[in-house]
Amino acid sequence: MISASNDLAARFSTFQEEAFRLETLDDYSNSGNPAAFRSFLAGEPKPEDYNAGWLETVSKATESGKRMVRVHILSRPLTPYLRYELSWGYQTNMTAGEEFHILDITDRENPLFGVPDFWLFDSREPVVLNYDDNGAFTGPTFFAAPREFLIPEESPYAGYRDTALASSVPFTEWWAKYGE
Repeated sequence: MISASNDLAARFSTFQEEAFRLETLDDYSNSGNPAAFRSFLAGEPKPEDYNAGWLETVSKATESGKRMVRVHILSRPLTPYLRYELSWGYQTNMTAGEEFHILDITDRENPLFGVPDFWLFDSREPVVLNYDDNGAFTGPTFFAAPREFLIPEESPYAGYRDTALASSVPFTEWWAKYGE
């Protein structure tokens, strides 16, 4: 099931149609760019080159007709990290064509309770993202393409994606109502 030869970064240049991401945590501050998060908390302006590498990855994909889509499950009030991620991260990444949706569970049950963070490439290649209790990324779990994932509709991760998208609203709509 797990292969050491798999490389998550490589998936972003090899997927053909869609890369979907489900985010479930309220705090990823010990992953990614902790210095930028500290700058945000200190009230400093967003750096001009913020997220430049990711923006290049997204632009290459979206300019060639591929989709990159995320759904974040969250509840209000937002944690300091979510305020940072949504205001700096999402708003910046949208300029490169990444699509964002919010599944707000403030006043309802989570339809994906217990589902882990993951990327799903082309509806058939799931990569579960593992985090410790402090929001630090501990590594991916790659799944070979078992027979049951060869038909995208039969992948549980494709079902999770479909539920997330059907239960969420576009980020810009949610942000206009609840953004800070």
